[in-house]
Amino acid sequence: MGKHLELTPRLRQIAAWVPQNAHLADVGTDHAYLPVWLTLQGRVASAIASDLRRGPLDRARQTGRRYGVEERITYRLGNGLAAVQPEECDTIVIAGMGGENIAQILARAPWTADGGHTLLLQPQSRAEALRAFLAENGYAIRREALVRDRGFLYPVMEAGAGEMTLTLGQQWAGADLLYDPLGDRYIIEKIIQLQAAAAGSNRAAAQSARERGDYARAVITELLQMREEWRHANGPGN
Repeated sequence: MGKHLELTPRLRQIAAWVPQNAHLADVGTDHAYLPVWLTLQGRVASAIASDLRRGPLDRARQTGRRYGVEERITYRLGNGLAAVQPEECDTIVIAGMGGENIAQILARAPWTADGGHTLLLQPQSRAEALRAFLAENGYAIRREALVRDRGFLYPVMEAGAGEMTLTLGQQWAGADLLYDPLGDRYIIEKIIQLQAAAAGSNRAAAQSARERGDYARAVITELLQMREEWRHANGPGN
């Protein structure tokens, strides 16, 4: 197969943000494509590939073996960051899982907010829950980008220790995507999602359902304003 490894668009975006000579920990590594690619490119000083289950970790070793870098990557079996020590890494990737799961991993490893670690996060779903967690627990999103991968839009975030305040609209549609070329499409997707939730709440009798509907409508109002701001910032024709 040779030494060429092609990353998906999501992983390419994350790889672009990994600092040169980083000490990397890739949580939920699965096939370990990212640490293997970064090792092949000479981009990392060290790499830990960690996963919760033995099967994915075995696949990670196989990938490392296939591309001739198995011995240059450390493989760890563990839940989240439980198998990684703070001093072993300065860059942490948690990608390809739900935003709530990513938040739980960070909550169990509060040292990730100590100022010495860069977090590269890519939620597959519930990104709004992850953004809210970061804002409430001593993290700040430094930059965010949208990636189209297999027909879906995914946010990629770089975060670290800091203070951050987000509006409801920013929780749902990104902390800093005003000039992202995919920002308008992302906002529209979130509006459609929330409109469905609001419509469902209108048919429910429970007070909690009505409150969820009120929340959805409040977010939609902010998203509509954010969409106007995006269109203004990105010029005519958008």
